[in-house]
Amino acid sequence: MSTLRDLAEEHTGLGPVDIDHLTRLAGDWQLLSDLSFADLLLWVPVRSEPGVPRSFLCVAQVRPTTAPTAYQDDQVGRIVGGPEVAHLDIAYTQGRIWREGDPVWYGDTPARHEAIPVRLRGEDENIEVIGVIGRDTNLSTARTPSQLELNYLTTADDLAQMVSDGTFPPPRHPGETTSAPRVGDGLIRLDASGKVTYASPNAQSAYRRLGFNAHLVGEELSVLSSRLAADPLEGTDAAERILSSLRGESPPRKEVEARGATVLMRALPLMPAGVPIGALVLVRDVTEVRRRDRALMTKDATIREIHHRVKNNLQTVAALLRLQARRVDIPEARNALQESVRRVASIALVHETLSMSSDEAVEFDGIVDRVATAAAEVAATEITVKMRREGTFGVLPAEIATSLVMVLNELLINAVEHGFPAPPEDAAPVEPTMTPPAPAGEVVVSAHRFRKQLHVTVADNGRGLPENFKADASGRLGLQIVRALATGELRGSIELRNRSGGGTEAVLVVPLGKR
Repeated sequence: MSTLRDLAEEHTGLGPVDIDHLTRLAGDWQLLSDLSFADLLLWVPVRSEPGVPRSFLCVAQVRPTTAPTAYQDDQVGRIVGGPEVAHLDIAYTQGRIWREGDPVWYGDTPARHEAIPVRLRGEDENIEVIGVIGRDTNLSTARTPSQLELNYLTTADDLAQMVSDGTFPPPRHPGETTSAPRVGDGLIRLDASGKVTYASPNAQSAYRRLGFNAHLVGEELSVLSSRLAADPLEGTDAAERILSSLRGESPPRKEVEARGATVLMRALPLMPAGVPIGALVLVRDVTEVRRRDRALMTKDATIREIHHRVKNNLQTVAALLRLQARRVDIPEARNALQESVRRVASIALVHETLSMSSDEAVEFDGIVDRVATAAAEVAATEITVKMRREGTFGVLPAEIATSLVMVLNELLINAVEHGFPAPPEDAAPVEPTMTPPAPAGEVVVSAHRFRKQLHVTVADNGRGLPENFKADASGRLGLQIVRALATGELRGSIELRNRSGGGTEAVLVVPLGKR
């Protein structure tokens, strides 16, 4: 389905600033819908030729969570004109809220039409109508409204006037998400002096969790919130945000903690026709959410500490193997121990990265670069071998990263040591000639993702594989490790082959789906 921005850019003459304002409105208008007990439809005029009657396009829709919807079908993308949109045209051309007219029927559902012009206040203080909100109320369950419903409707009318004035929605603060208290979480209405004139039952319960057992009506909310907060500085901050909303500002959200409870608070100014008449404060009891957040943070810290200790233990094992290798006189045994040191160290790299991460996933490119550098440094060859990476591995889960780093470590060591072997110790010295030196060795690690698979190639420009080479029949421990991990732990495939231009390449394919 096309987005609001897509529809507006394709069918209307609205500019980027206009569309941004409509997008912010659609991000905040659930509040208005719930307070109105009505569906909201955002209509914008369609680009047309001069003299052609105006048509309107629905670019967004929201249904109330406090009442039944007037529309069973989605209206977004619908273009209408003629008598059906006469009320929208009046609100758009005259710039006023339209509330006249008899109820209309959508199938078997009676509904009341209203139209609210959407204005944008420009930097030069020019105000223009850029769209219309259709506020359509399902009348099938009409009854005498309760005190709660009357306060909701009164507040909705104030916000509707602010939409028409261009002062709602308020600007979004940097880094602030759309997650905020809703009408059903708890609503408090303040008068111009900051005293509570109405508090919904859920709002009353939220403040009871903070330690206030009396009724909120008549209380000065800023003073009360400051007094209840466990931290005096936090209480002062909460009070100042409530007071700033009474001055017509839209402060960021604030959490207040007291007696082990946490309440998220959002204050909105009420300024119909530009006159400050009070504020609307939405509150949500987020005590259990914050308790779970703290539990997760503790769990994450514990997991990171475990990875840190595993890394330290692996480094200790590598150090012991390194010491043992120095005491061994048999070259084959010494080489085997040194290879074990490198294998253990490569696994330690993964745990080191996980110990600094907040989840069980690692940014793998840095690990590959470190393993490649180590392979080039420890290789027993007189030829300068350059390591290079193409593409990106991205973020990989720990269970893939641990096995993959082992595979890459073996492939890189093999590429350097067997692709560019050192000359034998008893070889005769080469007489200097005028022939140009052999090109430097190069090993390239390339990676890309395709159809939920990770494709990795380790290629070198060395001497290539020997004739009749068969990876399955090779007795080298490194290749046995590679095959076992690639086909077992990684559930993928590995192929070793000669390159057409000389050298060897290993092609590894690893599935990235659910394991």
